[in-house]
Amino acid sequence: MSAAQAEKINASVIMEPEGDPRRWFALPVLLTGAFLPILDFNVVNLALPAIRQNLVATSSEMQFVISAYAATYAVFLITGGRLGDLLGRKQMFLLGVAGFTLASVLCGFAWSPPVLIAGRILQGLTATVMAPQVLASIRVLFPPAEQGRALALYGATFGLANICGQILGGALVSSHPFGFAWQAIFLINVPIGMVAFIGGLLFLGDSRAQHAQKLDIGGVVLLSVTLGLLVYPLVEGRETGWSAWIVALLIASPLALYAFIRFEKRIAARGGSPLVALSLFRLRGFGIGVVMALVFYMMSSFYLTFSVYLQGGLHLTALAAGLATLPFAIGFFVASLASSYLMRRLGTRALTLGFAVQVLGFGVVMLTVSKVLPGSLGVGLAIGGLGYGTVMPSVIKAVIGGVDQRHAGLASGIVISTFQVGAALGVAIIGGVFYSALGAGRDLNAYSHAFTIALGCNVGLLAVGGLLSLWLPGNVPVKATSRLAPGMTE
Repeated sequence: MSAAQAEKINASVIMEPEGDPRRWFALPVLLTGAFLPILDFNVVNLALPAIRQNLVATSSEMQFVISAYAATYAVFLITGGRLGDLLGRKQMFLLGVAGFTLASVLCGFAWSPPVLIAGRILQGLTATVMAPQVLASIRVLFPPAEQGRALALYGATFGLANICGQILGGALVSSHPFGFAWQAIFLINVPIGMVAFIGGLLFLGDSRAQHAQKLDIGGVVLLSVTLGLLVYPLVEGRETGWSAWIVALLIASPLALYAFIRFEKRIAARGGSPLVALSLFRLRGFGIGVVMALVFYMMSSFYLTFSVYLQGGLHLTALAAGLATLPFAIGFFVASLASSYLMRRLGTRALTLGFAVQVLGFGVVMLTVSKVLPGSLGVGLAIGGLGYGTVMPSVIKAVIGGVDQRHAGLASGIVISTFQVGAALGVAIIGGVFYSALGAGRDLNAYSHAFTIALGCNVGLLAVGGLLSLWLPGNVPVKATSRLAPGMTE
C-alpha cells in the first residue's frame, strides 16, 4: 500500500471516529468473504479420492486441482487489492463473491478433470478479487477503538474455516446430499455466496483510495508465466517420464523469474508502481522471512497426502478422515488464539518455538504410522496443530516488523502470496514424492511408506524454517503490527 493510500485510510478513520453505522452488520458479510477461500482449500483434500474415482483422473490432475488454485491465488492477490483501491472495495467484493459462486457451480458440475481444474483456476482468480477487500474494508469501516475486536474475529475466521473444512468436507462427501457426492463440497458455496452477496448489497459501504496505484499488468503476466513454468513441470513431470519438453519448461522458469525482476526494477526506476516492491528485500530479515514463509507453507501437501493415506490406506470414509484430522485443526485454532501473547513475550523466537513443536508433532505422527508408537496419531496431530497455529499468525508480524508502516500492507501481501506459492510448490513437489513412493502399491504398507516419506519431507522443511527464524531480528516491534491478522493484506 502506498503512502498516499495509508494517509487516505487514516484520514477516513479520523474523519469518522464513530465508524460506519452498519459496520457490525457488514462484518459477518466481510468475514464470509475471508471464510470461503480457506474453507474451499480444505474441503477439497477430503474429496480427492472420490473425485479421482468418479472422473477417472490421474494423480497429477489431482495435484493440479489444489496447486492451480493456490498458484492463481498467489499471482493475483496483490492485483485484486489494488483493483479495490482503484474501482471501489464494495464493487470488487461483490464481483468476487458472485464470480466465486459461479466458479463453484462450474466445479460442482465438472464432467472431466480439465474442466474441474479450469473451475479451480476461476475460483482462485475470483477469490483474489474478493479476499483483499475484507481487511481493507474493516480498516475503513471501524474506528480505531473497535478495530482490534474486528480483526480478532477476522483472525479466528481462519481457524474456524480450517475446522469446518475437515468436518463439513467429510460429511458432504459421505452423506451424498441431494444425490451429490464430491460435487457437494463445491455446490455448498452457492447458498453461502448468495447470502454474502445480498448482505453486501444491503450493509457494505463503499470506499476507495484517492491516489490508487496503477496496475502492473506486465508484472502480473511475467509472474504468472514464471509460476506456470515452475508448477506445471513439477506436477506433470512424473507422469510424462520427465520428457525433454517438460525439463525445458522447468529450466525456463528461472529465466522468466529473472525477466520479472528486471521488469519490476525498470518500473520502480521510472517512478511507477511495480507489482512487487523489490526494495523491501533489502531490509534486514524481510528476504529471510519470505523464504521462511515459503518453506513453512509447503506443508500444505500434508493435507493431500494425509487424506489419501486415510482413505486409500486405512479405507476410512471421507467423514471419518475429516474427523481424524480434527485434532490438528483444533490445535491450530487454540494456538492461534494464544499466538499474540507468545509474540509479545518471545518476539520472533515464538516462531522458532512453533516450528520446533510442529517438528515434534509430525515426528510423533511418522512414528505412529510406522507402528513405532501405536495409538499416538491424535496426540501427534494435536501437537503439530499447536505448532502450526503458533507459526501461522506470527510469521507476518515477524517478517514485516522491520518494514515502515506505510508499506505494511504491501509487505504482508507479498508474504501471503508467498504462502500460496509455497502451497502450490508443496503439493507439486512433495505430492510428487508421495505418489512416486506409492508407485503401484495399494495396500496399507505401501500407503504408510509413501506418507511417512512425504511427511519426512515436511519435517525437513519445517526444520529449515526453524533455523531461518533464528536469523530474524530478535526484538520485533509487535505493537506496530499488532493489528495485522493471519492471512491479511491491506
